[in-house]
Amino acid sequence: MTESEDAARALNLKLQVLEVRNRDAVSGAFSAARDGQALAINVFASPILASLDREIITLAAEYRLPAIYQWREAVEAGGLLSYGADLASMWRQSGVIVGRVLKGERPANLPIQQPAKLELTVNAKTAMFLKLPVPPNILVLADAVID
Repeated sequence: MTESEDAARALNLKLQVLEVRNRDAVSGAFSAARDGQALAINVFASPILASLDREIITLAAEYRLPAIYQWREAVEAGGLLSYGADLASMWRQSGVIVGRVLKGERPANLPIQQPAKLELTVNAKTAMFLKLPVPPNILVLADAVID
């Protein structure tokens, strides 16, 4: 979270951190975001939040809050924007690593690898629903635009 706090401070933005540990906390987090006059939300990558994508996407639309996600799949399900690693590529790389281990390589000897590609995905339909114009340069830079 420190990077987000540092970035918010550098941009002179107010950051409101809302923890969601289970399904019951999602609605309360959105209420708190509204009460805190949030202008947008960033849904961080976590197994819990990934399992709650449908609820988060629905409430983001209901509260008319632009939301950025870490995974393209959330945008394909109706979220506004994602910027993160290509999950399919990461799963393929995981398979390569498992194969190397099964062939006898020691896991400790395998290099730690960053994702080879980050992708930007925009859901134009959601942007229109939110009455949020997407700058042309974002559309040009996007790896995928969902209509």
